[in-house]
Amino acid sequence: MKKKSYFNCNECGYRSAKWLGKCPSCDSWDTFQEVIEDNNKNHFNKAKSNTITTTNILKISDINTENNFRIKTNINELDRVLGGGVVPGSLILVGGDPGIGKSTLLLQMSSSLIENNPLYITGEESLNQIKLRANRLGNISPDLNILCETNIENINSAILNSDAKIIILDSIQSVYSERSDSTPGSILQVRECASLMMQTAKQTGKSIFLIGHVTKDGMIAGPKILEHLVDTVLQFEGDKTYSYRILRALKNRYGSTNEIGIFEMQDKGMKEVNNPSELFLAQRHSQEPGIAISATIEGSRTILLEVQALVTPSGYGIPQRVSNGFDQRRLQMIISVLEKRLGLPFRNNDIFINIAGGLYINDPAVDLAIAMAIISSLKDYPINNNTVFIGEIGLTGEIRQVSQIEQRINESIKLGFKQIYLSNNPFEESGKNKNNIKVIHRISLALTDIFI
Repeated sequence: MKKKSYFNCNECGYRSAKWLGKCPSCDSWDTFQEVIEDNNKNHFNKAKSNTITTTNILKISDINTENNFRIKTNINELDRVLGGGVVPGSLILVGGDPGIGKSTLLLQMSSSLIENNPLYITGEESLNQIKLRANRLGNISPDLNILCETNIENINSAILNSDAKIIILDSIQSVYSERSDSTPGSILQVRECASLMMQTAKQTGKSIFLIGHVTKDGMIAGPKILEHLVDTVLQFEGDKTYSYRILRALKNRYGSTNEIGIFEMQDKGMKEVNNPSELFLAQRHSQEPGIAISATIEGSRTILLEVQALVTPSGYGIPQRVSNGFDQRRLQMIISVLEKRLGLPFRNNDIFINIAGGLYINDPAVDLAIAMAIISSLKDYPINNNTVFIGEIGLTGEIRQVSQIEQRINESIKLGFKQIYLSNNPFEESGKNKNNIKVIHRISLALTDIFI
């Protein structure tokens, strides 16, 4: 029988009968690869289709969950993001830019879980390279099991025959299956290998970590079904010019996706950051124009961060609006509100915004600090370095309330800040006295109180 062939986009998985230079789905260029389909190969066991009977159907109240537990990784920041630890039988995908610390963190984790007899499988590095990395880190257990293999069938056999409870596969794009003729890293290979690992994890109760590559846009490489297959998707973020790394859960069937873990890359590997507020404010020594402090919420933790702004006369016809760590469109909205409601002259000025430390913030509570930093730089007037700004700015210039305000206030007071500007005082409503809280309802009042 003649084999059929078609073309798949390596970026988004779009399928076409002929080769295309540009993908009509994701607009990527030169990403189509030919896939040969063998109709004689049957990847599914049709004999099992009739084995499901009514005796397999259970009520949710009859399902026993008493034996479910989590395996602590002994890395608190990683446990936080996972929701309290590793769930047995889970399939976890870890993605991130090259060199950001994925393999290093999981190598450290596997060493800290040596009582669970972890198995580290590498398809990208040789055994000598793994040994050299372990010697550099210096804290890797000598009893850690290492396997160098790229055939997924051999890998699956090794997992089934071992007593390892934790398996790390580095990486899912480097392995291949004999049941597919395409090259490693292609859409079909990634899907085939991930499906086999998912079945093995669910059948054996072993937890499997898959390290995944990312595209130039920062998205996890491979078909989107890869993220649907796994139970948890962890994404490493961070600028390589900084030593800080942020681990964020994009998907988690066993916990919250709002938690983040913060690490610092050092010579001896990834070190946990237990108090990120002190870390991001460590270099704040003097009062300079264009600096404002705000409090943001990431999951269950409060982080105080430094907002930096620079306003300079524009040398071009169209002024620049550049933001690093903050949404560009929201920055444009804040600038428009300041122009309209306060009459400030920004039309001939370039505005640059930076969130110190390499963080990326989506919290609207940072709006007020962004506005204050911009005004401070424009007027060349420094803000008292003991002041914190918490509030969302509306289009009419009002300061709106934000969630978890008491938690933000308590963290600010804990770190020694003397003045807190926000839209309401929750402690006043509860009968408590907090004299360092200043309530403002409009951006114009904040401008009058601070700069005039």
